[in-house]
Amino acid sequence: MSTVLTSRPSRDLTLSYLGSLLQSAGFIDDRQRTEVEAAERQQRAHSHSKARGNDEDVSAIKTVVAMNLTDASGNGTRIDDYLLARLIAEDAHLPFYKIDALKLDTEMIESRISRPFARKHKMIPVQVRDGKLVVCIVNPFDGVAIESYRGMAKQDIDLVVAAESDVMSVINEQYGFRASVTKAERDLKGGFDLGNLEQYVKLKSGSDIESSDQHIVNAVDYLLQHAYDSRASDIHIEPKREHAAIRFRIDGVLHEIQRVPKLVNLAITSRLKTMCRMDIAEKRRPQDGRIKTDREGKEVELRVSTLPTAFGEKVVMRIFDPDILIRDLSGLGFYEDEMKMFADWIERPHGIILVTGPTGSGKTVTLYSALKSLYTPEINITTIEDPVEMVYEDFNQTSVQPKIGITFAAALRTILRQDPDIIMVGEIRDEETAENAVQSALTGHLVFSTLHTNDAATSVTRLIDLGIQPFLISSTLIGTMAQRLVRKICDDCKQNRPLTQEEAAMLNLQAPAGKRIIVKEGGGCIRCRNTGYFGRTGIFELLQIDNAIRDLVDHGEDFLKIKDMAVKRGMRTLRQSALRRLAEGTTTFEEVVRVTGI
Repeated sequence: MSTVLTSRPSRDLTLSYLGSLLQSAGFIDDRQRTEVEAAERQQRAHSHSKARGNDEDVSAIKTVVAMNLTDASGNGTRIDDYLLARLIAEDAHLPFYKIDALKLDTEMIESRISRPFARKHKMIPVQVRDGKLVVCIVNPFDGVAIESYRGMAKQDIDLVVAAESDVMSVINEQYGFRASVTKAERDLKGGFDLGNLEQYVKLKSGSDIESSDQHIVNAVDYLLQHAYDSRASDIHIEPKREHAAIRFRIDGVLHEIQRVPKLVNLAITSRLKTMCRMDIAEKRRPQDGRIKTDREGKEVELRVSTLPTAFGEKVVMRIFDPDILIRDLSGLGFYEDEMKMFADWIERPHGIILVTGPTGSGKTVTLYSALKSLYTPEINITTIEDPVEMVYEDFNQTSVQPKIGITFAAALRTILRQDPDIIMVGEIRDEETAENAVQSALTGHLVFSTLHTNDAATSVTRLIDLGIQPFLISSTLIGTMAQRLVRKICDDCKQNRPLTQEEAAMLNLQAPAGKRIIVKEGGGCIRCRNTGYFGRTGIFELLQIDNAIRDLVDHGEDFLKIKDMAVKRGMRTLRQSALRRLAEGTTTFEEVVRVTGI
């Protein structure tokens, strides 16, 4: 494969060449081709004033992508570097390769190619397959670079074409992270390991690792950037006996992406604690902090928590991207009838709205999005949270601090003297908080809060268990909503599969005689990292407190009777909502069972 390529004369990927590829494939017309050629002339005119080492900054691929050309065929295809890479691969008679950064062996990469060579020629080895080294390259016509690398690799290579952004991302982030870790390990060797509990008993002295070391700073920056690019919601840094594992939570599931030496992990932890103003000398107690970073011009906050474990401090960082945490209500996954009902709830002048579900079910996103939709300069929105999840300047946000007497109940009493219109209480945990929330609703305030219950009906009986009189609940409660998050099937590898009789029976589904129930599942591809899932959406159970439900509450009926009445009056349960997503092909049988049980 490579021999055929290297017999051709080497050539660059010019704007003219890319324009020709795009036009031949029908993606641009004559006018757009002229624009591309004009850009090439302009680029050539400025090339003499550019430093020779800045070829990457003015690459033809980046220039074409930045032009935001409209697909001339009118089918909506976006002209990005992935499309260009596919066309280049087809022209070079080579496979296109989508790099999955989470599956790379960074130690193999570092040992097989130097970073300067990789950056200069935009090529990177990604795996060993059938005894051959698979090498991703942006320009498969760079015969000199290919022959040079073959000599350095001393191994048969299989060339594949990858997108420029993928290759450079690996070099700058994965490869850069590993290089920073390696250099930091070299510089830090000879220090003391104070993180291992087994060794901590034996050691009498030792100094903290300097957290300002430049290699550690780089490693942390690479790590955060990689997490953002991977759509991670959480970063876990977990110390083990001999190393530390770094895992990302993506779509609700953890993936291990790196392992770093124990000594380097201590320095990374110190760096993170310094960034969020924790006490780096305190390693025996849990600590909490925040980091505010910038991503593509937007502020992204990270909530950092440390916890002493047997082998050192575990660090968990939760990533709060404002585009994810605060959305339009229409982007949460409501069906039209659910959206109409919830919108009616939040437009009431006073009362209590409860959102229920376990940790990680999306309650905070729902509450923040509802508050955002209600905010106007004429309204005073005040929140009490433990802790403040996402700082949003339109809200007046208060953090619970039990050590100094600021509990949910105490803060709520004070907030009532702050002339609020809408109050959000992070969680109703005790009788005092529940009573204050009810009193707030009775005195003309709209109150949002959460409870940890399994369904919507149980939240009513939970308030009674907390000591609230049934007549107060029926007169103040507007509605309760239980919610969960289900993973969505990846659109790139979605395929049909029939349910077995056992699976259908688990969901109480019956197919017509002689037929089987067909559902969707993900086959696994590069885009979804072979999980079959990409992204998540909400499923909801909305219980509206109407006259029939109010009568049951007044009489102290249990949650089963309340739920039965709500279902008779049209409430869709969580299981029914999940089955509807299954029937639509949005999610899988396995997700329905995982989220809603058998």
